Amino acid sequence: MTAYPMLVAVHVLVGAVALVTFWTAGLLRKGTPAHRATGRVYLVAMTGIVLTGAPMAVVRWLDGHVVTAAFLGYLVAITTTGVWVSWRAARDKAAPQRFAGPVYVVLAVVSLMSGAGVLALGIKVGAPLLMGFSSVGLVVGTDMLRRRRRYVRGDVTPRWWMVEHYTAMIGNGIATHIAFLGIGLPRLLPGVDGTVLHYLAWFGPLFVAIVAKLVLDRRWKPRPVRVPAPARGA
Repeated sequence: MTAYPMLVAVHVLVGAVALVTFWTAGLLRKGTPAHRATGRVYLVAMTGIVLTGAPMAVVRWLDGHVVTAAFLGYLVAITTTGVWVSWRAARDKAAPQRFAGPVYVVLAVVSLMSGAGVLALGIKVGAPLLMGFSSVGLVVGTDMLRRRRRYVRGDVTPRWWMVEHYTAMIGNGIATHIAFLGIGLPRLLPGVDGTVLHYLAWFGPLFVAIVAKLVLDRRWKPRPVRVPAPARGA
């Protein structure tokens, strides 16, 4: 077995670990030792995905598969951002200014620029998949830079870190499931591949993630406080 197939095999292996531990951590009670331990294994597996995915993108680029290489690089960028944010949010929950430091800014800019690059590439080659999925990097990068202003001022709620953590973990889940449904499953079961399934595999996890984000925000995200209007004549 040559180096590249071995790299792919390791990538698939750590991806399988990530898929299992994502759901295990998600179903366990939040904050328990089991949840934290499983979450750490998941983040280590996701780190393995990043470390194996980056050279895979380089190899595809050298082979002349520019579109595939660009998209793999994009997935590496947004996955790196999700892994770092989900980890540091829990570590820096008492220090939002430290959380929003230089690494946070670099990752936000990389997410934003890579999303813009994939959008431009999708328009150039006429690929709706690239155009649609570019929204992840664009939204993530823009939202991170917007929130950073609050973190630097210390204008945060007590559970700000939890919102950051589960939002990043949802993003990680998108990458995990897209890799499995859109890339791994068709190779394991070629008979299930097809145009409709192809787009469902890519945009299905994105839709589920949006719903999960709305549900979790409803439970954990602080609601704005209404200030009663002054009485007339006061």
